[in-house]
Amino acid sequence: MNVLLLEDEYPAAERLQRLLAQAAPEATVVAHLDTVAGAVEWLRTHPEPQLILADIHLADGISLDVFDQLVVTTPVIFTTAYDQYALQAFRTHSVDYLLKPIKLAELQTALQKLRQWHSPALAASEVAQRLQNLLNVPTGAAAAPKSRFLVRQGEQLLPVQAADIAWFQSRNETVTLVTLAGQRYLVDYTLEQLEQLLDGRQFFRLNRQFIAQLPAVHRLHPWFNGKLKLDLQPAPADEVIVSREKATAVKSWLEG
Repeated sequence: MNVLLLEDEYPAAERLQRLLAQAAPEATVVAHLDTVAGAVEWLRTHPEPQLILADIHLADGISLDVFDQLVVTTPVIFTTAYDQYALQAFRTHSVDYLLKPIKLAELQTALQKLRQWHSPALAASEVAQRLQNLLNVPTGAAAAPKSRFLVRQGEQLLPVQAADIAWFQSRNETVTLVTLAGQRYLVDYTLEQLEQLLDGRQFFRLNRQFIAQLPAVHRLHPWFNGKLKLDLQPAPADEVIVSREKATAVKSWLEG
């Protein structure tokens, strides 16, 4: 089974490929793409795969835009931290809509649905059930973003409001939370987990190292090859560079 993977975060893509290898050893990922533009171009120039695994949010937009631009008959399993796109996903050849963090059993169930896909056409009752399942997608982190974090300061635990956070940085396998006032704390979350917990309207994953909140972004500078350099406050020790593929999405987030 040939699989096209649409995912803009490489750790998430690697994890999904590991789960896929366990759930369907016969599957081969023929391409891993992280942009809507790249997916459209690939599908225009390659035979359709047998399955598309698609995150909703890609580096330059949402993967649903791919299916607005092209007629794609390949079944799709959506993998996302956001539940609000379920009805839109149903309008594509959606087999299932899995909320992150994805579990092996959930992926196995979705692949079993895919195997049934090739049986005779779905009865009306089965189509109705698929719609009902999408309407009943359990709410995830996007529906109830995390409003505070408990952080350790010496022997004490202190609550930090999400609204007071400037940015998170992943470095040397540890993640640091920095407040707008400049306090620094270690947290027991990965950036991938934080993406699912935080309010996506306020926080944005800038690159593999940084997630920032809107008030922390003070300036944007054009950088080499279409990239952006961001000035954050408080200023981190490392430069914050946004890839060319993600630059448009960052600007859209900042504009609201």
